[in-house]
Amino acid sequence: MKLQVAIDVLSTEAALELAGKVAEYVDIIELGTPLVKSEGLAAITAVKEAHPDKIVFADLKTMDAGELEADIAFKAGADLVTVLGAADDSTIAGAVKAAKEHNKGVVVDLIGIEDKVTRAKEVRALGAKFVEMHAGLDEQAKPGYDLSVLLNAGEEARVPFSVAGGVNLSTIAAVQRSGADVAVAGGAIYGADDPAVAAKELRAAII
Repeated sequence: MKLQVAIDVLSTEAALELAGKVAEYVDIIELGTPLVKSEGLAAITAVKEAHPDKIVFADLKTMDAGELEADIAFKAGADLVTVLGAADDSTIAGAVKAAKEHNKGVVVDLIGIEDKVTRAKEVRALGAKFVEMHAGLDEQAKPGYDLSVLLNAGEEARVPFSVAGGVNLSTIAAVQRSGADVAVAGGAIYGADDPAVAAKELRAAII
């Protein structure tokens, strides 16, 4: 199972600082949507240039113009981009077309999708590299939020998937048991007193 750090900061400088601290312990460096919106494509380029050996994940959350948005992100240095599962199939197919031209990949983010299992199978058939079983920060803040909903959906869908939404040292073993291909840790790393130590501990917890 790969470890992905979600960098939810708002400046390229802060992103580079955090990435520099944790890069040796992670496989995928994700530039969060607020960062991409704040800093633009230049942030993608800067992180890829600083860490050419890492998979750089641009969390665009594309909802329309899939081929165009994926193409500009890939040209900027992204290896993976996200398209929302709620997008039209043609939008996902367009992003996949751009990915094939660049030899890169599309991840379909199932945030907000009620029937994640069915949609996961559909988008995998459209060419998604993997799907992201994702609960956003707002959903996680609701009373009664339970990560197991994402894990169960991933297990049932039987397609390559990542898990994002409450991955930390106490849950990462369950994430791995569910069969996830990627564990996405955000706050558990960037919110830690020492992000490098937090990333190292998460890496060590992956068997």
